[in-house]
Amino acid sequence: MALETKWVRYGKNQEYIGYMAKMDRVNENLPAVIVIQEIWGVDAHIQDITERFAQAGYLAFAPDLYAENGERIEDLKAERVVEVRDFLDSLPHTVWNNPGEREQAIRELEEGKQNRVTKTFEKMFGGIQSSVYIEKLLAATSFLREENEATKGQGVVSIGFCMGGALSGLLACRDPQLKGAAIFYGNAPSEEEIKTINCPVYGFYGELDKRISDNVPAFADQMKSHNKLYKYEMYKDTHHAFFNDTRASYKVSAARDAFLKVLYFFHQALIKE
Repeated sequence: MALETKWVRYGKNQEYIGYMAKMDRVNENLPAVIVIQEIWGVDAHIQDITERFAQAGYLAFAPDLYAENGERIEDLKAERVVEVRDFLDSLPHTVWNNPGEREQAIRELEEGKQNRVTKTFEKMFGGIQSSVYIEKLLAATSFLREENEATKGQGVVSIGFCMGGALSGLLACRDPQLKGAAIFYGNAPSEEEIKTINCPVYGFYGELDKRISDNVPAFADQMKSHNKLYKYEMYKDTHHAFFNDTRASYKVSAARDAFLKVLYFFHQALIKE
């Protein structure tokens, strides 16, 4: 059976857009998976993940958090994001989070590229606009549960990666009807926000991703203290973004195990009664 994939407008005034995938001959009673982007946007990798969940029997939907009124703003257009990613990939990873060295590398670019990279980098990494992004995600879960014919009345779960992992956790805090949330190497919600979670949460982390993984035990303790359902996998000798098969950090054994486990997690959350 072939996949049906398309970009779909949603929201009260059709102001948002997302990438949708499902099996093309199934048009009703499909549970939904919200796929939440990395910092790189709804790129080919996120679209591929969306299609993987569609092939597993779900309707999968990846809201484009960088789009406004259905279009990417100039500084966050796909080609601009790719330009920043390629620039960062040309540098040692230690430079990414070293402002002085990074800015020196930017100054060495030709003037036009220097201006483009600076503006797009600031838009992407200038702080997650969680309040804006959450509104788009809440509109997406509402659209899938209440308006989209193939998923109307069905359950919705979320999965996110890096920035999207953090947003998947926040969505669990903000959407009381969410059935489950998977966090792939994303920051945890605050303890205050944790109190409002109504669904099980499953985390997937790389042991060597210390900025994220060192905080996981405390997150687990907080979830337990508030009687929330949480479990996690910590993959040994594994870095950040281990699930992204377009990155040097990709680790096939961890990615394979995580995909199997998240599928079963969603099955339990959405299918079993």
